[in-house]
Amino acid sequence: MVTFLTRRSLAAWLLCSVMGAQAAPAPGTANTDKADAVLLDMANAFQKNDRRKLSQLLPQARGHALEAWAAFWEMRVRLGDASDTEVKEFLNRYSGTYQEDRMRTDWLLVLGQREEWTQFEREYALYRMHDDKEVECYAAWLEASKKKYVGTSVLEEQIRKTWLAQRQADDGCTYAMEQLLLANQVNAQDIWHKARLMVEFNRKAAARDALRMVSGKNLSPLDELMNNPAKFLAARAQAMGKESSEWMSLALVKMAANDHDLAVRQMNGKAGELLSKEQRHWVWGVIGRQAAMKLDNEALDYFAKAGPGNGLTDEMLAWKVRAALRTEDKPLWSLVLTTIEAMSATAQKEPAWVYWHARATLAQANLSAAAKTQAQAALQSIAGYQGFYEQLAEEELGRKISLPPRPTPVTVLEMNTIKQNPSLQRALLAIRIGLRQDGVKEWNYGTSLVDGQGQKGRMTDREKLAAAQWACDEQVWDRCINTSERTALPEMTHRFPTPFKDEVLARSKAINIDPAYVYGLIRQESRFILDARSSVGASGLMQIMPGTAKWTAKKIGLKGFTIEQLHQRETNIAIGTAYLKLVLDNFQGSMPMAAAAYNAGPSRSRKWRNGPVLEGAIWAECVPFTETRDYVKKVLSNTTLYAAMLSGEPQSLKARLGKIGPRDSNEPAEDPDLP
Repeated sequence: MVTFLTRRSLAAWLLCSVMGAQAAPAPGTANTDKADAVLLDMANAFQKNDRRKLSQLLPQARGHALEAWAAFWEMRVRLGDASDTEVKEFLNRYSGTYQEDRMRTDWLLVLGQREEWTQFEREYALYRMHDDKEVECYAAWLEASKKKYVGTSVLEEQIRKTWLAQRQADDGCTYAMEQLLLANQVNAQDIWHKARLMVEFNRKAAARDALRMVSGKNLSPLDELMNNPAKFLAARAQAMGKESSEWMSLALVKMAANDHDLAVRQMNGKAGELLSKEQRHWVWGVIGRQAAMKLDNEALDYFAKAGPGNGLTDEMLAWKVRAALRTEDKPLWSLVLTTIEAMSATAQKEPAWVYWHARATLAQANLSAAAKTQAQAALQSIAGYQGFYEQLAEEELGRKISLPPRPTPVTVLEMNTIKQNPSLQRALLAIRIGLRQDGVKEWNYGTSLVDGQGQKGRMTDREKLAAAQWACDEQVWDRCINTSERTALPEMTHRFPTPFKDEVLARSKAINIDPAYVYGLIRQESRFILDARSSVGASGLMQIMPGTAKWTAKKIGLKGFTIEQLHQRETNIAIGTAYLKLVLDNFQGSMPMAAAAYNAGPSRSRKWRNGPVLEGAIWAECVPFTETRDYVKKVLSNTTLYAAMLSGEPQSLKARLGKIGPRDSNEPAEDPDLP
């Protein structure tokens, strides 16, 4: 264990490590603060794209341990205008660093946009990160075109899948896909499919990029149908020539996304008759998905009109499964089974669908011994301690959730070695002086490369475990968790740390709430980052909104409360746990509903409980919001593991999930004022 250092002493120590003792100022001196302030000013200027200020400040950042970041920001804002010589000088000066590879990524994107393929190939050969989808699309197309598309089907499928999965407009994958279309290596139907997906998700720029490939330069009809699909359908769609039915399907998709009932009426009328079979199935699939997301009991009727599922997206099929799971009497297991089998091979391997497919198989009447064995083997393939469906599979096989054996502790030699990694040193320093986002990027990069010097080898699990230990020792909890989770060594004190234990346990006991539930929620909300702040204004460990904080403070009689106090650990825990307890009591102790309410608001959780009585796992799977659905699963699986850690006893996720349905009339009325 390393003695915890204050922010200033750690910064000074890291400066010594990176720059050498002679170059580093003494801890806490004005020079240290001033040097850090320059970096912070440059980071702010980079966010504002202030080229002039970055150029002015760069000389003052020379010699700082984070000089590479300063130089990166200054070069990045003018990369489009920079000469090849300037870029090469930067790459050489900071060779082996995260900043070199990040700059090369951005430079490759510029070269791809310019179609400078000779230089692109030269730089791509030196590229280490390989985490940018646009760069990889450019590279895959370039390789395929050099081979004149002979034997390159794998590359073409890589481009196609990546492009279809992109939700934002981009240059690299769009360019590659367009080149494949011109070379007759992909079907134009894929382009229309992408346009439908983007229209449904209201991604007009990405839809425009797709339609430009197949429908010429006049894309004003897209603006019309996005603004008013009903008007477009009535006045314009049938005048689009040979593409009329495709444009009609786009308008119906947009209509379904806005109002699926209106789209149903159109599909049951003349509009549905003018579509091809494939187009009708797709639109009904969108209608079914939208209805299922609104927990509409007619969703399965709409999906039935979409055919058996061939040609539908995995997302549509996922909602068909959810609709089949939440039927009134019991899940339609046969439909669950066939729908999952209609998904792509990749989707079928996801733990959620492995689990529900196995459950559906085991629910079949007259099940053969071979089918039962196969279903149990599928459950066994995902069963484990970490993850929602992994834990459910473990329990389905008759086992409680227990902690895995601890790996051999990190040695002093391993710790000393990892602390020599310059990329990790820079990352910790960046985080400590307030450059968290940049520090996290460099930490993730450093824990992938063996020595932090840009070598292509990867860190071993033992090295990552040592890095996780270092992050924990320095109370950088999110990097501790993240790094440990990327190993096959289940050190649970890293993956599920319990900081501020005395306060959490004392507060939980005082208000009679399960501390494992509190820890499970904090881990998901903030990863124990004290100054965490969301884009919508939630603050601190428990990510509390200002309005919720004021209401809760008044409710519990906390005098003189101000919003600034949310940044104080004790106050944040006090208000967060109090609100969580109020929500939990409001939902009769249901942890899934309380977690959903904490994330999406109590009114939504109340709405989502209406309908049939469901096992908690089905209810959680059918939560309409993707973020909230994922949140509920993670909070509950986190809670189960924290309970095992705090109690030392095996635990049950299923017991915590329980059953969920409409509020019983004998239960206390829900508080309509609960924010």
